[in-house]
Amino acid sequence: MALFYAALFAGPGISLPFLPVFLAARGLDPGFLGATLGASQAARLVSAPLGGRLADAIGDRRAVAVGAAGLGAIALLLMLPEAGPVLLVTAVVLAALAAGPLLPIGDAAALRVAAVGGGDFGRMRAAGSLSFMLATGLGGMALGATGPWLLPWLVLALQAGVVGAAALLPDAGVGPARGRGGAADLLRKPGFVLLLLVSGLTQGSHALYYGFSALHWGRAGLSPGLVGALWVLGILAEILLLTFGRGAMARLGPVRLLAAGAGGAALRWTGTALTAEPLPLAMLQPLHAVSFAMTMVGAAQLIARMVPPERGATAQALHSALGPGLATAVLNPLSGVLYERFGGGSFLAMAAVAAASWPGIAALGRMTAGQPAMSDPETRL
Repeated sequence: MALFYAALFAGPGISLPFLPVFLAARGLDPGFLGATLGASQAARLVSAPLGGRLADAIGDRRAVAVGAAGLGAIALLLMLPEAGPVLLVTAVVLAALAAGPLLPIGDAAALRVAAVGGGDFGRMRAAGSLSFMLATGLGGMALGATGPWLLPWLVLALQAGVVGAAALLPDAGVGPARGRGGAADLLRKPGFVLLLLVSGLTQGSHALYYGFSALHWGRAGLSPGLVGALWVLGILAEILLLTFGRGAMARLGPVRLLAAGAGGAALRWTGTALTAEPLPLAMLQPLHAVSFAMTMVGAAQLIARMVPPERGATAQALHSALGPGLATAVLNPLSGVLYERFGGGSFLAMAAVAAASWPGIAALGRMTAGQPAMSDPETRL
């Protein structure tokens, strides 16, 4: 599982901060760039639940993951030629379509492995975060030395590792899902729908950061290497929390983790709106462990409580697509419009988005109080 996460997160470690820089160098303006990122996120909305449902239906998550990773490599090949914006945008959207099911399938497998005593979910995910951090730092230095043209070659090479790692995914003894309990039934659960909303608002508030922070900080005079180092600081804090913070997160519980994540995001984006100076930004970046990691773990814990393991891929895919995925798809194009008009001040809007999740988190806490777990106890998560 650690190998799968490490392979899966390496490519996004480069593409997430620097794909907007690459696309801008190919001639996409901020508005078109935001629309492209929104379209790629919309593609994930389609593929993630379909892939998760297929994996649960056939009881073979490995086969679906290998197929999706292979399709992603083919899509990335389209980014290599010096083609026009239509082919470039097509490549970005197709790559996102192929990537959609991979993380939900991996999370479902990892949660099941953790539930049967085969490992620690946070530490498995920490391997992915460490890989992301190294790829961001090294990728920033490489792109700073060569220019943005190298990005698709790097990501394509790393995608080959995803194909190999997907072939090694464990099944953890989960067979095909039978009977009721599919996507439609999950979406009838008020608690599950509320989780999609609150998780989506907090994670979606990262859209401007993911899409425009490297571009914004570069325009403020920060080098690609320094931008990569700032991203690394946030990811390092996330790794430390996931590796050593299991006890603290278990004591907080999923709802308090979600509340802390929303608060951390609101504070982080407010500070980011106020400065583009390296030192204050370096002090803000460790809040990534709160805004992203605590929200992610809190959502995973609640899903483990609500959903039986044979429906895990479906539930994780629905959460990925209709929670953070849908929110990010909506906020990506909005981020482009806001950034084009307000620059760094646009981060204040993201702070408001994160804070808007607090009433829903409070309601979710009341709704899930005393709810029994649907699967094994989540103490290993």
